[in-house]
Amino acid sequence: MATRTTGTARADLITDAALALLVERGMRGLTHRAVDERAGLPQGSTSNYARTRQSLLEATVRRLAEREARVLAPGELPVPGAGETAGPQALVAALALALHRYLTRHPELLICRYELALEATRRPELREFFDATGRQFRQPLMTLMTAAGSAEPERHTLSLVAWCEGLMFSCAAGSFHRSVPTEEELRTGFAELLRGMLGPQWALR
Repeated sequence: MATRTTGTARADLITDAALALLVERGMRGLTHRAVDERAGLPQGSTSNYARTRQSLLEATVRRLAEREARVLAPGELPVPGAGETAGPQALVAALALALHRYLTRHPELLICRYELALEATRRPELREFFDATGRQFRQPLMTLMTAAGSAEPERHTLSLVAWCEGLMFSCAAGSFHRSVPTEEELRTGFAELLRGMLGPQWALR
């Protein structure tokens, strides 16, 4: 007797297929029929799960955020107030590890991110949804910047995120796509950035 696919498993299958299509064909290639074919599901399965294109895009954004959370792992960031384990070195090491893991093991997720971000600029309803999913990554950083003594944690978090985003784009789709930094180089970069914002205690030692 064949094993029945649970609702959650089927939803993941559909949205993972949608992400794969974004990498392979871009936004134009993301259709309900194409997702069915890519996922190996009967025609109409994706329409039953997400009736409209907007709902399919929202589900795809949500799945991307879930997969990015596994890679970037906000839970690996130091806990404010935990002494040496939350000091400058620990934060720099955690940020470098997560970014290096993303750049070297999951560059396809970055392509999906850019496709969806561009689509969000044309769909205000998707823009709001896309931005909401990003808060799960920004808030832990803002908490850490506050604990680190930042006088302007919101502005400093923006600078940190912008630096990471610029690096990711350059390495995934820009002119440095053949030159992904090493984890050590990323640690140096994060230390330089944080030292400029927060003071000399952020120098690598």
